[in-house]
Amino acid sequence: MKTTKIIAFVLMGFALFSCKKEVAMYENPVLDRTFPDPTIIRGGDGLYYAYATQALDSAEGMTNIQVAKSEDLVHWEYIGEALPKKPVWASQTQNFWAPHVIFADNKYFMYFSAEPNAEIKTGDELGLGLGVAISDLPEGPFIPVDTPMIKGNTFVNIDPMAFDDPVTGKKLLYWGSGFEPIKVRELNDDRMSFKQDAPAIELVKAIHFDYQFLVEAAWVTYRNNYYYLYYSGDNCCGDSAHYAVMVARSKNATGPFTVLMKEKEGDFPILDASGSWIAPGHCSVITDDAGVEWMYYHAINPKQMWSDSLKKNENRRVMMMDPIKYVDEWPMIENNEPSSVPQLAPVLNKK
Repeated sequence: MKTTKIIAFVLMGFALFSCKKEVAMYENPVLDRTFPDPTIIRGGDGLYYAYATQALDSAEGMTNIQVAKSEDLVHWEYIGEALPKKPVWASQTQNFWAPHVIFADNKYFMYFSAEPNAEIKTGDELGLGLGVAISDLPEGPFIPVDTPMIKGNTFVNIDPMAFDDPVTGKKLLYWGSGFEPIKVRELNDDRMSFKQDAPAIELVKAIHFDYQFLVEAAWVTYRNNYYYLYYSGDNCCGDSAHYAVMVARSKNATGPFTVLMKEKEGDFPILDASGSWIAPGHCSVITDDAGVEWMYYHAINPKQMWSDSLKKNENRRVMMMDPIKYVDEWPMIENNEPSSVPQLAPVLNKK
């Protein structure tokens, strides 16, 4: 009788163990290839899509805008090219950077940075510009509009991010770099042009201090009546890459924004370098089905600094992710650095 009870107890334990829900885990990087400036969205099909700056692959050649997809935000399938046809205004150049995609009006709108053709550069407009492309499908192909939304000097007009203000309903576009402030301006209803009577508003300025010597890569979220503006600086790439993520917040989508600062003057990175990863930045944020926000960003493994593609001077910036936690209504990343050990994965409801 005693032996029978012991066996029954053991079997019950195994039964209880088998009924436990499997805990999903992940470990960085979540996409181990050159995939800079990642933007993550949830498509109309329920899948997740990631878009990234151009990259040169020894097998595929140059990809203007990269795209990958995932069912669980952890395992990513690289698809390839999202923008196979260059816009007319940048058909002869090869600088396609930092795309952002928004799903609206049953269409996918892609905003990106590109270098205009030499013949359309004039006067002080000798740098990059912002363009827009449209697709019926999240993976593309995206069809570019024939004219740029805006041009400018050097690399001021890069890193676009479209945002529909949930309070006012305004369609906004954030962008900026090149040692100038991050800006925002209202879009027309067509999402392909700016409102003539809506000027660009300067938000976070480059203050020539540490990581904020240059500011770029705006990403905006809305939570508990605050607008959070994530941004990065000041040097994404190269032998002396020096990059991190900072944040500011406001009660209005167009500011003014208060920057999270140190006790004394200076920026306060919520995501900074670690011993395992350097120059983390250019983030996007997405929320899982449990309400947890996740930051996706690129970073460089110092043991594998350079891409194994044909372009030998390109840093190998891989895609990473970490959960966001809030302290006193400010978003934070655990230890202010990329995670390097297995972590709990995002929670997603089964379809």
